[in-house]
Amino acid sequence: MGMFTFVIVLVFMIFVAPVWIFFSYLGKTRSGKMLSNEDEKMLEELWKMAQKMEDRVNTLETIFDSERKE
Repeated sequence: MGMFTFVIVLVFMIFVAPVWIFFSYLGKTRSGKMLSNEDEKMLEELWKMAQKMEDRVNTLETIFDSERKE
């Protein structure tokens, strides 16, 4: 009985466990690649906010550059 259990555990560890781990990891990476609608909206909002911030920084740089010249 002890040798039979050892063989079963060995077969599981060599063949079943790696395949199980591989497909589990594959499933998690596939589901993680897609954005939900909420995530897409948040990403779009963040993009718009970043564009506004960039415009503000450019405006401030223009103001500071004009003050330096005077």
